[in-house]
Amino acid sequence: MQPNKNEIKQSLEIACRAAQKAGAIHKKYFRSVLNVETKSTSFNLVSQADLESEDIIVKTIKKYFPDHNFLTEEKKYAPTTSPYTWIIDPLDGTNNFIYGIPMFCVSIALAYKDTLLVGVLYDVIHNELFTATKGGGAYLNDKAIHVRQDTSLKEAMLITGFYYDRGENMKKNLKIINNFFQIPILGLRRLGAAAVDLCYVACGRASGFWEFGLNPWDFAAGIILVQEAGGRLTTPADKNVRFDINSDIVASNGNIHNDMLAILQT
Repeated sequence: MQPNKNEIKQSLEIACRAAQKAGAIHKKYFRSVLNVETKSTSFNLVSQADLESEDIIVKTIKKYFPDHNFLTEEKKYAPTTSPYTWIIDPLDGTNNFIYGIPMFCVSIALAYKDTLLVGVLYDVIHNELFTATKGGGAYLNDKAIHVRQDTSLKEAMLITGFYYDRGENMKKNLKIINNFFQIPILGLRRLGAAAVDLCYVACGRASGFWEFGLNPWDFAAGIILVQEAGGRLTTPADKNVRFDINSDIVASNGNIHNDMLAILQT
């Protein structure tokens, strides 16, 4: 049975509650002494703030939805037969967080089968709670948000990211950055947190964003946020983005999307 509006509303409320609890943990540990470990590479760090945030998010959601599935960054959870999956990044922008740079957030999405229903992203340092539901619009602190209306790249502030890859993805992205600078663009930023980047496209602080090799928890909530804010999100090959596997991402206000794709495909 398809979820109804009341179920989606309840899921949004629980996701917001879980995100705010995680945000309190972020605030507690930010710019304090942290236990830091490395994960897949020496550039991929994890702290107790990541782990504690994930624990409180999952605990909060499981209290109301004990049979749901969970796809998270830090731990693996046994699959269930439920058609619902929560996709969670407890602290996107960990390296920023560890170095005291105030650019990070918690990201929580809920999917029903292959459809995203809810997206919540919370930046506790700036007290910004981004929310979106399928067909219900996108919001920042309960105020509706929309993408920018730039119509050309020369008006566009773009964002990119490098993730942790120092190999072919990095080489490819440096070439693409060079290609963008061969044409008039307003500017380019690298903020270090893909979930924040997508929030900024959704609320009009940037016109477009791209990054290679992202994990589902980096972008799942951002997908629905950008789309509900009136933007467009695809792969560089202009395909739909799956939120159950790693993906290359291009997000924009829609107006400049094809122009971005043309550069990314060169």
